[in-house]
Amino acid sequence: MSDSILAYGLQYGGYILEFAVLVLILRTGRWRRWMGVSLYLLLLLSVDAVGRPLVLHKYGVSSTQYEYFYWLSDVVLTLGAFLLVCSLFRRACAGQEKIWDMLLPTLGAVFALVLGISLATLHEHYKNLLTIFMTEFQQNLYFACLVLNTLLYILLQRRQSEDEELAMTVCGLGIQFAGPAANFALVYLAQGNASFQALYQYLGVFCTIGMLATWGYAVVHVPQPAKVASKERSPVWASSALRS
Repeated sequence: MSDSILAYGLQYGGYILEFAVLVLILRTGRWRRWMGVSLYLLLLLSVDAVGRPLVLHKYGVSSTQYEYFYWLSDVVLTLGAFLLVCSLFRRACAGQEKIWDMLLPTLGAVFALVLGISLATLHEHYKNLLTIFMTEFQQNLYFACLVLNTLLYILLQRRQSEDEELAMTVCGLGIQFAGPAANFALVYLAQGNASFQALYQYLGVFCTIGMLATWGYAVVHVPQPAKVASKERSPVWASSALRS
C-alpha cells in the first residue's frame, strides 16, 4: 500500500513539476531563450500526463496496444532529448558559426551510428522485432545523449561561458540522463535482489524530478542577460539648438 502511494505521489508530482516549470518559463517571458526546453516539456506532458494514461485506461496495462505505445513513446521522448541537446550545442556555439558547421555533421553522424547499431542487433532475433528495435534504439540513443551532454558541459567549462541559464539547463539534463544509465546497470546488478529492484523502480523518476527542479531554480534565480541599450540619436531640434 505504501509503495503504491509513493509511486502515485512521484508520478503526479512529476506532472505538476513539468507544468509548473513550463508556466514559469512563459510567465517570465523567457520562452524564446528556453524554446527547446519548453518544447521538450510540452512533449513530456503530452506523453506522461495525457497519452500514456489514456491508452492505459482504454486498453489496460497488460495489453499489446499499451506495450507498443509505451515503448514507442519512450523512443519519441528520447528523440526529443537528443534534439534538445543539439539545440543546446547550437546555443553554445552562438556567434561561432565555424564551430557549429563542424559540430552539425558530427551530431548527424552520431545519430546515424546509433541507428545503425540498433538495426544491426535485429539479425539475432526473430520475434518481436519492433519492440526489440525500439528498446535497443532508445537505450543506445540515451547513452549517446548522456555522452554528448557531458561533452557540452566540458565545452562550456573550457570556454568559461557566462551563460548561466545554459549551464543550468545542461546540468539538469545530466541528472535526467544519469537515471536511465544507472537503471540499465542495475538490471544486471539486481539478479532478483528486491532492494535493487525497488531502487530501479524509482531512480528514473527521482532523476526527472531533479532535472525539473534544476530548471525551475534556473528560471527563478538565474538573472536574464542584460540587454545592451542602443545608442539613441539626438533629436533634430536639439542639433539645431546646438548649432545656433
